[in-house]
Amino acid sequence: MYSKKIVAGSRFPVLNTILENLSQEELGKPGGSFDWKMIVAYRGKHCPLCTKYLNELQEFKQRLEKIGIDLIAVSADSKEQLEDHKKQLIVNFKLAYGLTIEQMQQLGLYLSYPRSEQETDHVFSEPGLFIVNNEGNIQVVDISNNPFVRPELESLVRGLEWIREPSNQYPARGTYYYEGD
Repeated sequence: MYSKKIVAGSRFPVLNTILENLSQEELGKPGGSFDWKMIVAYRGKHCPLCTKYLNELQEFKQRLEKIGIDLIAVSADSKEQLEDHKKQLIVNFKLAYGLTIEQMQQLGLYLSYPRSEQETDHVFSEPGLFIVNNEGNIQVVDISNNPFVRPELESLVRGLEWIREPSNQYPARGTYYYEGD
């Protein structure tokens, strides 16, 4: 079994997603006056750890906006599942739904089958987080194969604040690859 992972420093793939208001948005393209974008891929409404993480992420939204980072969270859930999930969420950032298996694979996410029909009714992604810079390249990437491993938000945002400070000129890290890989 082989899963192709997305490469730090590479171009973020062009992927369109559906927002909760039924409009479409290019996942990696910042909106409004923002020049960077944070994409948080989450498992879905069936995951209490995802609900907790998204609600905690809301606490960092203003700090992200202050440094020019647009925020969106996305899953493979259906519109109905997202609407039901919103009853447990206290967020006011963009939520998208309906990621396809192909789109999740393009992002290099780990995919899982539901353990039962009570969990969910579709293949879903495990957590992933992508920071896309003003050139459309992946500045930061974090991909996990289970819901227990995700970036700690205070450390992540503090690091992003440092990266976004122009005098630091901090490049994407982890971009060295062996010849032939």
